[in-house]
Amino acid sequence: MIDKNVVRKLVEEWLEGKEYFLVDVAVSPDDKITVEIDHADGVYINDCVELSKYIEDRLDREQEDYELEVGSAGLGQPFKVEQQYANFIGEPVEVLGADGKKVRGTLKSVAGRDFVVSVNEKVKLEGKKRPVMMDVDHAFNMDEVKYTKYLISFK
Repeated sequence: MIDKNVVRKLVEEWLEGKEYFLVDVAVSPDDKITVEIDHADGVYINDCVELSKYIEDRLDREQEDYELEVGSAGLGQPFKVEQQYANFIGEPVEVLGADGKKVRGTLKSVAGRDFVVSVNEKVKLEGKKRPVMMDVDHAFNMDEVKYTKYLISFK
């Protein structure tokens, strides 16, 4: 079986000096290699092809046959690395907390593994008869949520 760390090292070599970042490397037991990269402005197919060729030129198919798939992290897929959070500041996201509650709002900030989502919701203010709509910040830690993903809007 092909070593995931070998593939990760090859990808990191190719990424050096580029604005792309590594999202994930997976190697299945039947040697299907899946590499996901991302970029703040999106991923170009030519760069995926270039990375694929770079990896293929450095792995020996004679020694071990494999299938290689290089692509971008899917737009509607859960975030896997901190850089994805940073790229979506100011954008609508959905967070599924460890408690099973979904929160939909705007990704406000990211600091290390912590992030804040601002949600427009009803709040009961003292002295007011009816709840008022206002932005409420919800703080999360990346390690303590089931997922966070970009909310695609077709408006």
